[in-house]
Amino acid sequence: MTETPTVVLVPGLLCDRTIFERTLARLEPHLPCAVADVDSQTSIEEMAADTLAAHPGPLYVLGHSMGARVAMEMAQQAPERVKKLALADTGIHPYVEGEEVKRNARVKLAYDEGMAALAADWLPGMVHPNRQNDAALMAPLAEMVCRKTPEIHERQINALLTRPDARALLPTLTMPVLVAVGRQDQWSPLSRHEEMVALLPNAHLVVIEDAGHFAPLERAGAFADAVEAWALATDT
Repeated sequence: MTETPTVVLVPGLLCDRTIFERTLARLEPHLPCAVADVDSQTSIEEMAADTLAAHPGPLYVLGHSMGARVAMEMAQQAPERVKKLALADTGIHPYVEGEEVKRNARVKLAYDEGMAALAADWLPGMVHPNRQNDAALMAPLAEMVCRKTPEIHERQINALLTRPDARALLPTLTMPVLVAVGRQDQWSPLSRHEEMVALLPNAHLVVIEDAGHFAPLERAGAFADAVEAWALATDT
């Protein structure tokens, strides 16, 4: 009998299962699910290796933002185990010269003024402009960030600054891949995801309307629809 895959959901920078609550509610009646822990590692490669070790057997891997970079690295390290891949609000390019300036300024902000100050500075630009004052969205996001620590933030930023270049990897990934992005994602725009789809042999692009970088939470129903269809599809 074929072993049932586990859906591993990999959160992004300073995120946890909050991002995936609606998606988990859709998937858990059908498939075993787990949320990866990427708080303690200092590189994308280490995050991927630890997640693979923690979740044996065949996997469907869904990653959001930084988590999608981890998901791609998992497929690089264990292509025979990753049966499906979903990449949301992410990118494939390596470090860009100068990007550490703003990232390290926020690392310093978290240490100097705390995680609430970091959340107030970082989160508004990551969501749809019309949702920046929506307490129903922004409060859970801020609470999520405040559950993390400056040390976790610094480790994850270091991982992002040393991230692999995934462009050469994508053409080798033959499993079904869902690529999803919020239409108004200014951090990881639609054009980057179109580039990813062009490089992937077996990819499907879903654009989540009226959503920014946190599309899985901003438009949780639409995102869960796309992921449920991907996870439960019988084509391989």
